[in-house]
Amino acid sequence: MTSYQFRTRIRAAIANANLQQALDANALRRVQGRVTAFASLPDWKERRQRAHAVRADVISRLDEYLERFIEKAIGNGIIVHRANDAAEAINIISKIVGATGQSPLPKLIAKSKSMVSEEINLNHALEAAGHRVIETDLGEYIVQLRGEKPAHIITPAVHLRRHQVGQLFHEKLGIPYTEDIPTLTNTARKVLREVFLTADVGVSGVNFGVAETGALCIVTNEGNGRMVTTLPPIHIALMGMERLVPTLDDLALMLSLLPRSATGQKLSVYTQLIHSPRRADETDGAHERHLIILDNGRSRLLNSPLQEALYCIRCGACLNACPVFRELGGHAYVGSDGSIAPYPGPIGSVVSPGLLGLEQFGHLAQASSLCGACKDACPVDIDLPRLLTRVRAGGSKQETVSSGVGLSFVSRFGLKVYGVIGKSATLFSAAQKLAGIGSRLISPFSAWMWIPSFTGWGFSKDFPRPAVRSFRERFSHRPQRTKDSATESTEISVKKKEERREPDVPEAPKVNLVERFTEELTALGGNVYRVPRDKLNDRLIEFLRERKVEAVLMWDSVEGVDEIHLTRAGIRAVRSADPSLRVGITGVASAIAETGTLVVPSGKGQMLSASLLPEIHIAVAQSSQIVPSLEEALRSDAVRGAASVALISGPSRTADIEMTLTIGVHGPEELHAFVTGEQL
Repeated sequence: MTSYQFRTRIRAAIANANLQQALDANALRRVQGRVTAFASLPDWKERRQRAHAVRADVISRLDEYLERFIEKAIGNGIIVHRANDAAEAINIISKIVGATGQSPLPKLIAKSKSMVSEEINLNHALEAAGHRVIETDLGEYIVQLRGEKPAHIITPAVHLRRHQVGQLFHEKLGIPYTEDIPTLTNTARKVLREVFLTADVGVSGVNFGVAETGALCIVTNEGNGRMVTTLPPIHIALMGMERLVPTLDDLALMLSLLPRSATGQKLSVYTQLIHSPRRADETDGAHERHLIILDNGRSRLLNSPLQEALYCIRCGACLNACPVFRELGGHAYVGSDGSIAPYPGPIGSVVSPGLLGLEQFGHLAQASSLCGACKDACPVDIDLPRLLTRVRAGGSKQETVSSGVGLSFVSRFGLKVYGVIGKSATLFSAAQKLAGIGSRLISPFSAWMWIPSFTGWGFSKDFPRPAVRSFRERFSHRPQRTKDSATESTEISVKKKEERREPDVPEAPKVNLVERFTEELTALGGNVYRVPRDKLNDRLIEFLRERKVEAVLMWDSVEGVDEIHLTRAGIRAVRSADPSLRVGITGVASAIAETGTLVVPSGKGQMLSASLLPEIHIAVAQSSQIVPSLEEALRSDAVRGAASVALISGPSRTADIEMTLTIGVHGPEELHAFVTGEQL
């Protein structure tokens, strides 16, 4: 039954013209975007190997890192829960949700995208208990309205075309039918804004936990991740127990690879670092933060031949590179009971059987050509072809490595025979000769000669005809080079190397950080104004008057901004979150030149909402606050000491409908950085 259902899904996917067009567009743009993004990182191969080493270290010492991380997180004020399986995780979450607020059930729960929540089927459990659960990522919201599972780790609605989304919104949301993607996106923004503002609980995933500081790192583009962790009074974060990095420097390394692999960005629009709940002197942020650390088969995977699968950072690059996934899409990856696997594609074909059972999902590993494209694309260099062959051999458990689950009896018998022959050079040579002679007796014609019968070698496959003479025999008959010819060859080789020797590279010129920051943020759709200190307030007022703004959501204090100056100009500064205000003004802790990123921390008088709720975000940065790299920004006391920090790289964006980039989703549509100071 398993094989039949899987093959039925495969045939249906291949025959679906809409699906094929959608998958082709996704793969083409994702792969091209990844190549372009890594071109800006000359040492990406070295970083990839370092990232592999970091993940290997974490997994090999997982108990130690978990203990350190949990201790720090609890010390920060986060309530930490350990869940052995899906049922235990759901029970913990249900108790947290049931205890919130004064009103009886049901509760409104706003969810950011979380693969762990898909793994444990959280939505179904909470809805069965009477709660209202709303997915707020645009792609997740679309598939939720359709009653479907996500079709991709990064792009949940990758299988849909714009006309399907237009019809869906017409039927479910009551808007006139349209295929205009900005209109569809804006519709979702309006509907979900009310969810963010009234939700009792926010639920998110966790991309990385930092053992050094106990921080939770969440990476998003649309702004919904920031919404669900900032506006509701209760925040619940779900994290697989393996998703740790030792230090903030290691986090910076992972963040240089994850967005480039996932979406082709140097850094996602919003990278959050959450250390603690809202502090006593802060005006927004969750009052309570709960962290659910989930095992659910990870310990079993840790002690199996598939351990390396736990290195995965969930970027989805292997799905985009895989020639099989690019034809099938995520919904073709079904279990023995017909349920869709929570993790599809090459990594999913290892993780799903590893976590949820070989009997249920072991056959997924057959949907691979073992071409190695997934390994080449993986930012942490996981050897996925090797893991896939281990799943095919039944290797998700130590004691069943050679059981061959997922292979036919003939295939298992053939592999065992090959294993015996392959261990002996004599037997292997004899078998090769017999195969070569046999192929010529059965089919005396050349492989390229097609004849309409079963006797034509190469009739259905262009597999090379087995050789009669072994490699050893052919190698031993090669003419031997004389000493003189070998010496001559060596001299020629040395000469060629000298000719190819690179000239001495002059020392790179010193980078102008303001110019680099300006260039990078402008490329991301932001705007940068370099303004002398004595002109800053006049320029701000001019900007606001052009847009007919009379009130702004603003920090208590922004360096260089004179509130009295604004008041005299008829512009009022508001200190409480008001969703009707169009403009928010904040300062920054720093700005990152290499990625065009603004580092905006929470703190006393520093509302997170000011950079999140309004449609226009204005950030004022001093030129002296611009640092070269992400690593340097993360080392600062302002980042390490804040309850929450948002790293903002451009206005909010999405490409969840037909891979069409749309600016302005749940976060601001416009980002304006006013850079002032001595060095402009």
